[in-house]
Amino acid sequence: MTIAVILGGKGHDVVTIDADASVRDAVRLLADNRIGAVPVMADGAVAGVFSERDLIQHMASDGVGGLDAPVRTVMSTPVETIASGEPVLGALSVMTHRRIRHLPVVDDGALIGIVSIGDLVKHRIDRIEAEVAAMRDYIRS
Repeated sequence: MTIAVILGGKGHDVVTIDADASVRDAVRLLADNRIGAVPVMADGAVAGVFSERDLIQHMASDGVGGLDAPVRTVMSTPVETIASGEPVLGALSVMTHRRIRHLPVVDDGALIGIVSIGDLVKHRIDRIEAEVAAMRDYIRS
């Protein structure tokens, strides 16, 4: 199963923010969209990811005054991305080893989606439940 299947179910809509936007704007974007991370764009490409974790680290060191800093100074970089043709288990492995919860999906240099660890775990659980149901049906027949 590939990342493209996950995006096919959840959609390709991605909320992004410009690297020069303020941390305050990024926080508002996360809150308004009820999301935990947002790809940061610079010159039409994904330059990093700004997440709740980045905000906490930044606030701990710079306090409330840090809300006016540009996102580019706070985002996680270098950004780890994945192609839509990659397997779900490969994405889970990257997320586990890098200790990240969101992966922008990039094909041919263009951002086409984003997947979270929750998206991937939900997909795996759904597949396992479907396999269990199929086995039960087989045993009953």
